[in-house]
Amino acid sequence: MIRFVLLGFITAGLMAPAADSTKPSSNIERGRYVIAIAGCNDCHTDGYAQTGGKVPQEQLLTGSVVGFSGPWGTTYPTNLRLMLSELSEAEWLVRARQSARPPMPSISLHAMTDADLQAIYAYITSLGPAGAKEPSYVPPSGEVTTPYFDFVPKNLPAH
Repeated sequence: MIRFVLLGFITAGLMAPAADSTKPSSNIERGRYVIAIAGCNDCHTDGYAQTGGKVPQEQLLTGSVVGFSGPWGTTYPTNLRLMLSELSEAEWLVRARQSARPPMPSISLHAMTDADLQAIYAYITSLGPAGAKEPSYVPPSGEVTTPYFDFVPKNLPAH
């Protein structure tokens, strides 16, 4: 009987799921992961998409001078490293829940848990401040002097 009980414990131990090695080992690693799957680098890191993500760490999340222009005006990807270096974690949680001008997908941030946002904060602040502040917002009637993407759809069907 003892053999069967012991064999049962050993078998259960062998069949127990292994620790998930894909789970981040720290809040900083979790933040790196959330940033990656949310696509934050696509806009907030110059050259990220064009190089398949092969950008030196010192350039990550430093914003861009390439704007996004549409009916709302022209906006620029924020230098998150500078912004978060000036905010406490509590201030970041409030800021992340506010809406931003397009094309920033604010709804994605709003869907994240506090733990996700805290991990993002931990990761970005671990990188330290770097880069320059992004250009200022240009209203629809303003003159845009930087490169920009035109976010106005063409050839829409009539309603």
